[in-house]
Amino acid sequence: MAKVPIVLAVDDESIILDLYQRLLSKEGYIVDTAKTGREALAKIQKNRPDLVLLDIVMPELNGYEVCKQIKQDKNTSDIPVIIVTALDDREALLTGLRAGANEFLTKPLDAAELTLRVSNILAVKEYQDRLKDYQADLERQVKARTAKLDETMRELAAAHLDTIYRLSRAAEYKDEATGKHIRRIGLYSGIIAKEYGLEEEEVRVVTQAAPLHDVGKIGIPDEILLKQGKLTPEERAVMETHTLIGAEILGKSWDSYLQAGEVIALSHHEWFDGSGYPRGLKGEEIPLYGRVVALADVFDALTSIRPYKPAYDIQKSLRIMRQEAEHHFDPKLLEAFERGLEEIVKIHEALGNE
Repeated sequence: MAKVPIVLAVDDESIILDLYQRLLSKEGYIVDTAKTGREALAKIQKNRPDLVLLDIVMPELNGYEVCKQIKQDKNTSDIPVIIVTALDDREALLTGLRAGANEFLTKPLDAAELTLRVSNILAVKEYQDRLKDYQADLERQVKARTAKLDETMRELAAAHLDTIYRLSRAAEYKDEATGKHIRRIGLYSGIIAKEYGLEEEEVRVVTQAAPLHDVGKIGIPDEILLKQGKLTPEERAVMETHTLIGAEILGKSWDSYLQAGEVIALSHHEWFDGSGYPRGLKGEEIPLYGRVVALADVFDALTSIRPYKPAYDIQKSLRIMRQEAEHHFDPKLLEAFERGLEEIVKIHEALGNE
């Protein structure tokens, strides 16, 4: 039987806690409550929840401090935290992000938004738990079934890659991208890596890890991620944190694909001239995998339909990318991209431009 998710709601107002109880219990969740930060931390240690809904302004410990303590404890750092606040300013948002918050909700609460965000966050938590269970299971099987190691590893590798694919899809459900998009990114990246001269194993790693590049978008509020118009500077700052969120989701793994995914998630928006984000790296300071996926991602964006543009043809896309050589892209990787262009175009035609 599937485990029923536990949601810990933390707020010093009884009426808000009653609202959480009423709305989330109807969705099938177990709802626990706490009125202070200290009470919340004690309950987390005693009965680990799957999600924490956390007010900011509370007696004793404020929500930022509670969130920080949750994220700094290795035993609780993977518990997702949604900060719920009446504060509506950029500094409050950035302070929450620095404390480690995964998502934000603004008071007064909207019932539909609350249940959808809780559902989305718990879906990602389920994927993370599956990856942990997978890793633990792998270790047990290797020790217990040495004689059948080769067969077992093939089965687990297939299941593992499927899990990575599903994790990469989690963020895409919030965005306009499709399963074909993430498959194209992986295949394009593998071709660029091969033409650049990387070893076969590295080509395989970047091919499988590249689809995780935007997994951090799962942590970006929908009103920013799905906004049709131009983002404000404040919204842009939040959007850019998807690189940091993605690296955190994928971080601290023993697995080579997830390690590569962490590097790619963090660095695929760095620009060759140093004007990218989040760290403003320049030239070969940018990890090679990040430089490879940056090319693949831009080509796919140019040749795909987006709400703000039609799909550009191959030649127009190439002209734009050549203009960005040394500014956005590594020129040597762009040369590798062009050497593999015939194969890339075949993939583009086979998997469409959605």
